[in-house]
Amino acid sequence: MPRLFTLLLIAVAAAIGAYAQPDVVRAAQFDKYTEANRLLAPLKKGDKRVVFIGNSITEGWNMEHPEFFTENGFVPRGIGGQTSYTLLLRFRKDVLNLNPTAVVIGIGGNDIASGDEYYSEDLTLGNIVSMCELARAQGVKVILTSLLPAASYYWNHAATDVPDKIVSLNRRIKAYAQANRIPYADYYTPLVHPGDRALLETFTEDGVHPNKLGYAIMEPIVHALIKKL
Repeated sequence: MPRLFTLLLIAVAAAIGAYAQPDVVRAAQFDKYTEANRLLAPLKKGDKRVVFIGNSITEGWNMEHPEFFTENGFVPRGIGGQTSYTLLLRFRKDVLNLNPTAVVIGIGGNDIASGDEYYSEDLTLGNIVSMCELARAQGVKVILTSLLPAASYYWNHAATDVPDKIVSLNRRIKAYAQANRIPYADYYTPLVHPGDRALLETFTEDGVHPNKLGYAIMEPIVHALIKKL
């Protein structure tokens, strides 16, 4: 009976995996940057490469102000809608395989935006820690960034107490960074409205994503940390 039960569990797991795998692959969007990665110039001796990995905040950055990346030789690898789970899945393909000197990791907003039923601060932080450990094991320096402020996520009102969740996750990301001597880029403080802890209207059009003025605030913060590395 135990053997039969074990075989049954294996069969069920295989069946679940067969259905789940296509969804995982679609969510991770492994092919989005395949061609861009292939076209990256080979690194020469002494060259340094910095990859920015994240969600729509990172992807939108390259759309709003691509010069920040091209002029500094930074590599943007953001994909809108991604969570820490999907980012971890493609971390090797879009970061480690590019042999960067450093990686800037900015993620977590969509984890919270997925709604209270699906959000776990512990799991999100664990995914971020896993990416840090993977990078450092390969000799890649890490910069962690805060989540941006938001009063709510307009596409999903099932995510409640958003400002509290953002503050709490930022606090834990910062504490992990400090404990492990990882630079921490605090975008939150200069962008937050002190009253409702929303993203200041000056720096956004939709309350979640920065506009050019918002990115102009973020750029010198992270650039200074990159220079120190």
